[in-house]
Amino acid sequence: MREIRRIIRSVAPDATESFSYRMPGFRLDNRVFLYYAAFAAHCSIYPMGAMIRRAHAAALKGYKTSTGTIQFPLDRSLPSSLVTRLVKARMAEVRRA
Repeated sequence: MREIRRIIRSVAPDATESFSYRMPGFRLDNRVFLYYAAFAAHCSIYPMGAMIRRAHAAALKGYKTSTGTIQFPLDRSLPSSLVTRLVKARMAEVRRA
């Protein structure tokens, strides 16, 4: 969780921290940007829509994805460079809308 938060802060330093849906998250330009959460066997980032998941499909092979989320198992190191790319893609998506 700390590493995900650190990545988000480094990619989007203007994002403001928030808490919603019982999860920590960030808002960017006063819009929902990202949420992240930890569970027994994985941590997740939300929302990661279909466009982002398709664009990064090759890199996401081996990670569980579902509507709006990507899960990273806790028994493996967090793929920091992939998370960075995903956060950048989400930031571009928020700013385009």
